[in-house]
Formats: sequence, C-alpha cells, structure tokens
Amino acid sequence: MRKLIGLLIFVILMSCSTKEQIDLIVTNAKIYTVNQDFTTAEAFAVKDGKFLEIGTSENINSKYETTETLDAKGQTVLPGLIDAHCHFLGLGLNQLHVNLVGTTSFDEIVKRVSDFQNKRQHHFIYGRGWDQNDWKEKAFPDNMVLNSLFPDTPVALKRIDGHALLVNQAALDLGNITVETDIDGGELVIENGKLTGVLIDKAQRLVLQHWSKPTKKEVVTALLEAQKLCIAQGLTTVDDAGLDRDVIEVIDSLHNAGDLSIRVYAMVSANQKNLDYYLKRSIIKTDRLNVRSFKFYADGALGSRGAMLREPYTDKPGHLGLLVNSIDELNETAQRISNSEFQMNTHAIGDSANHAVLNIYKDVLQDKKDRRWRVEHAQVISPEDFELFDNIIPSVQPTHATSDMYWAEDRVGAERVKGAYAFKDLLKVYGKVALGTDFPVEQVSPFLTFYAAVTRQDLEGYPEAGYQIENALSRQEALKGMTIWAAYSNFEEDEKGSIEVGKFADFIILDKDIMTVEVNEIPHVKVIQTFIDGKAQFD
Repeated sequence: MRKLIGLLIFVILMSCSTKEQIDLIVTNAKIYTVNQDFTTAEAFAVKDGKFLEIGTSENINSKYETTETLDAKGQTVLPGLIDAHCHFLGLGLNQLHVNLVGTTSFDEIVKRVSDFQNKRQHHFIYGRGWDQNDWKEKAFPDNMVLNSLFPDTPVALKRIDGHALLVNQAALDLGNITVETDIDGGELVIENGKLTGVLIDKAQRLVLQHWSKPTKKEVVTALLEAQKLCIAQGLTTVDDAGLDRDVIEVIDSLHNAGDLSIRVYAMVSANQKNLDYYLKRSIIKTDRLNVRSFKFYADGALGSRGAMLREPYTDKPGHLGLLVNSIDELNETAQRISNSEFQMNTHAIGDSANHAVLNIYKDVLQDKKDRRWRVEHAQVISPEDFELFDNIIPSVQPTHATSDMYWAEDRVGAERVKGAYAFKDLLKVYGKVALGTDFPVEQVSPFLTFYAAVTRQDLEGYPEAGYQIENALSRQEALKGMTIWAAYSNFEEDEKGSIEVGKFADFIILDKDIMTVEVNEIPHVKVIQTFIDGKAQFD
C-alpha cells in the first residue's frame, strides 16, 4: 500500500510539473506591447503563429517549454511595423529600371540613364526618382538632351512623386502628342510654344499606355525583391496604395505557395474595370491578404504643382493645379463604394482637393457607421476643414514634411503652409493617424518615418527647432501610428498592431531602444530580427 501511495504521489507530482509544449519563447526583452495601456513586458510565448501569453521571463519559463527559445539579452522588441501607405510593387519594379533617386542635377540623370542603357540595351527606357527641387536649377527639365542621345528609343523618366513624367520625342511620337493635344486631368508643359517633354498626371498615360506592361515573371521578381527590402526594415504588413486585379491575384498565389510572407493590405485602383469586378463581390480576407478598399486620386502633387489649391500657387500666379478626376467622378465613385463593404482611400494633397473629398465623404457616409474611409496624404488643409476629419482617418507620411519643407512655403505661401503636414492637428480631431512612407517616393525605412514624426527635422538636424514643431508627434503616438493605429485603419486591429494574446506573432527586435535613444540616433536604429507568425524572416 505504501508503494502504491508513493507511486500515486509521484505521478501526481509529475503531472503537475508537466509544461505546455509551444513553438517559441522570447525572454529577457524590453517589449513595448502597444496595448491599450502601452505597457511593457519581459517575455512572451508563441504557439501556432500567435501570441499565447505575455509576462515575465520567470513566469513564461515556468509554464511553457519549447525547442526554440530566444534570449533577447535586454534588446527592444516591438510589434511588427505596418506601412500604412506605400507602393510595394512599385518598389520592386524600381529595382528593374533606372534608379534616379538622389540625383542632384539633370546631368546626373543623363549619366545614369546612359549607363543603364549601355548595359541593358532596352527597346524602351524607363526610370523613376528625379526631383527638380533637389537641383541647383529648380525648374522642370526639358527633353533636348534625351532627344539627342536617344533619337529612336522611347525614354520615360518619372518624377519621384509619380505625378510628372519627362519623355523624349520618340516617346511623344508614340502617343501622337503635339502642342494641340488636350487631356482632362492632365497637363502638357509647354515653353516658347514647344513641348518640353514634361507630362503632368493623366497626360502621362498618353505615352505610358504604349509601354509594355511588366510580365508576370517580372511582377513576381519585383514582389519578392520588395519583400526583402521591407522585412529587413522591420515591416511585416504593407498597404499598397493602388493595385490592379492581376497583381493582387499574383500576390495571393505567392502567399499560398509560401514564397511571400509579408502581409499585404491591397488598395484596389479605383478604375471602372476594377470597380465593376470587386463591387460585385465581397471583401477578400486571408491571414496574409486583405482586399477591402479602393484607392482613388483627387488631385496631383505639390512638388509638380499638380495639387489642387483653393487659391493660386504663390510661385505660379493664376495656376490652381488640377483635379486628376472630376468632382462628378469623385462623387459617383464614393456613392458606389458607400453601398458596399469596401473602404475608400482618396489621394488628396491640395486644400481644394481635401475640401472636396471631405465634404463628399460626409455626404455619402452620413447614415453609415464605422466605415473608416481614409484621406491619403491630407497634405494641405484649410483651417475650417480640420473638423471634418472627426470620422475620416488621416493617412499621412511624416517624411513628406521634412522632404518638402525647403520649398512648400514657396508653393502655398506663409499663411496656407500653417495647415500643411499638420499631423498633430489631425490627430487631435480623429484621435488616430495612420503613418506610412509612400515609398518609393520616400525611403523604405520606418525609422525615418518615426524620426520625422517626432523631430520634424532632416538628417542633418535642420531646422534646429523642428519644422512647424507644434505638429510633431510624441514617440508613443508615432509608434502607435506605425502599429495599432495603422492596423485599425485596415480593420485589422484585432489581429495585429500590438503584442497581445491571440494576435499574430509579428514582432521585431532592434539594436537600440527607439523610445529612449537620443533623437539623432533614431535614423540609425537597426533591425536585428523580423518575425512573422513567430518565424524568423530576417536575421
């Protein structure tokens, strides 16, 4: 009997000490959970790709066991970062074309194009990334040199914001473009009665419609290249602002094959074909892909003077900019989308475009709850229009402020610029802001987003006091904008955006504590590891 009792006690003790088998334990970390109370933790357990428990290292180790334990050695852990507005496919395709980012003169552009063509010998030359505001001579370029160097090969070089295109005569001839050509929602830049080769907004289509579309193989290559760049920067979800159905289906197939791990919130380009197709169907939602929104363009960009203003440009009297799509098209599209489950995300830069978008949104959504429609960029806002963001999500890009601050006041004047890049003012009205980069317009790094949001300075620390510093965000607000608020803007706050029980185990480990490090160190913070579903994707 004594032996039996002893055996029974042994069995009971053994059963009590048995730990639950899980997939991953992370200990000895400084974890910013970004939960409702913005609490920190030391450890967490992961099972089946989701956070199982968050707590202390002692508690987690006492309850769970696994073959994979990660000692973070005091390093900072954040939820996987979300870029709320970018061009994921565009970033990948840029790796296949002439990279013009960072050029400081037109001569440098010509050299890069010539070097590229000498190596590749393409029948059509395409590049992107120039910005005349970074040159000594800040006027738009013309195509005379390109005509001389490439008399028979069409050349198309897109401005960094995507709203202007420099083409040579061979490309103009493809579109049968002359000084008499007229295009709604676009502009041909003409000087001394001659075409310069610069096409603004919809005028670009006259040429680019003759360019061959990327092959499926090129699209796959581009997506995989973009994934490498993004995951290395700690991004686990990207919101691609404008995709067609064929690309979305390639993304889905790559997800299903296990080749694409990064999660994609796909904004469908709001053209007639895509609207007709998706509005007849319900939203598409998997663990990796979310198709529930349309991307619509109201106006162009401020840098190319295509943003629609309520009063003329200060540096171009009489010029108001332009609407890429008419008010009637905006209203009709909003009405159609409002009668569906889909979200509408509209590009609006100028104060006139923002005014129109906000008022149309208000009109069509007046009886509809929790639609979370977004204004992408929300760049220049009239003082009386800020209050209209009370139920409209501002989706903004902090690095635009620090890139544009050198010339923004030249465009809109000292008074109007007070309502530009006003992230804190927008936050006060809506209570959340979704933060992105707009890459490849800006760099991929979310740490530059964070830095620009909290310091309002460039990488040299200019201006010393910060550009319109009253609209800076706190570090906590900036991190929320790149995690839980961005997830909310995608209707995904219950599955990602914070380190909480039941959410996807998407997290990153940094070499420095972004919440406490000196501000000038923020741009240099490095990602040590990136995890999606608790599996290392970058190390």
